Amino acid sequence: MRLLSLSWKPAATARHYHCDPHPLIRVTAMPTDTNPYGRVFGGWLMSQMALAAGSLASRHARGKCVVVAADALRFTGAPKVGDEISVFAELKRQGRSSMTIAVDANARIRDGDREFAVASGDFTFVALDENDRPRELNPSHTERGGAG
Repeated sequence: MRLLSLSWKPAATARHYHCDPHPLIRVTAMPTDTNPYGRVFGGWLMSQMALAAGSLASRHARGKCVVVAADALRFTGAPKVGDEISVFAELKRQGRSSMTIAVDANARIRDGDREFAVASGDFTFVALDENDRPRELNPSHTERGGAG
């Protein structure tokens, strides 16, 4: 499989490829981001992951993209209020009009350097034209066997 040039994921947490270590999103978890048990709400974390994936998808497609699926979501850690959440995304595969973005989220404790994985998942997007209809992505970026 040919690797595509769009990738933003630290080597320590990368699931698939060698990557640039800069997150697409970095945000501090706040009290309004908690569930009834006082921990960071998984839905909030998933929305941060979807925002990062959407940013990469729109950049890659050079236009509007919408999420059509979220798969293989895993919540592997429990960030606390005050932890800094970093979200990394990478193009995993591309088809004719769709692409799958692999996303990893890490947390860094507020008053230290310890980092740990908190979530991962795959988000599938479809590129849209000016009439909100699926449009073909740049064929020169398409991988064989990608989503379609």
